[in-house]
Order: sequence, then C-alpha cells, then structure tokens
Amino acid sequence: MKFSMSRALVPFLSLLPRRPSREVEVLPPLPEAGRSGWSNAPPEGAGFGLVRQETHLRDTDQVKQFLPDILGRALARIWIDRSFRERFAEDPIGTMAEYNVFLPESIDVEFVADGVSRPRIVVYERRLAGPRRRLLYLHLVMMAGT
Repeated sequence: MKFSMSRALVPFLSLLPRRPSREVEVLPPLPEAGRSGWSNAPPEGAGFGLVRQETHLRDTDQVKQFLPDILGRALARIWIDRSFRERFAEDPIGTMAEYNVFLPESIDVEFVADGVSRPRIVVYERRLAGPRRRLLYLHLVMMAGT
C-alpha cells in the first residue's frame, strides 16, 4: 500500500475504509503544500486531522489493520498539543469520533500516562464470553541514527 507523507507527523495509509455510500462519491483534492484544508476539518481549527475522510472501522480485522496508523498520529499529537492530550485522556473514543474516526461498539481504548515515562494507548476487544482481549499496544519510541 502507498504511504502518504503530506503534512504527516507519522506516516499513515491514505486508503482507509470510508462510510458506505450508495452513490458515487467524488473525493476532494488533497491539500496543497503550505495550505490548510482537510476534507473533514478537525475541530477547533487544529493543524492536522487523524484521517482525511470520515472513517468507519467495522470489525476487529479493520481495527488491527488501520487503527495503529491512526493512533500513531494521535500519539504524535498528544506529545505536542496539551488540549488534545487532555481530551484524549478523558475520552479516547469520543475524541476520535470528533476527528471522524468511528470504532465498533466492541472496542475499548485506554490512554495510560500516569506512572509511565511515555504515554501509551491500549486497544481492547470486549467479548461476549470471557475477559476482554488486548488487540493493540502503542507508544512512541525515540530513535536516532546516523
């Protein structure tokens, strides 16, 4: 799959599942360098969004495939934007919905920042029988190279 690097703090897949539509949808052009303008602008005039279009992840397989890239962008934003960090810590799923990312009802997202050197995000799947299952665990890693 092709990665998009335009305005991205973290590389992300440019083809995420969109809301199903019965009509043919024409996508708006991508923003030009140096201009703001996502197809679905994030709230409060933020500098960048988590996704380019409304994204509905329907099942666990889609969550495993697409959510790490989306949450990578969220983690990068958490490091540089205090108000986003506070909103995300209070309600991760609600904050993602504000930024046009919608998860299945069976998915829980936890933000862990207390007692750790780096914030992390843990994604769980609630199951009908038995305990919930951890699907993803993300945290930023600082690396340097020559």
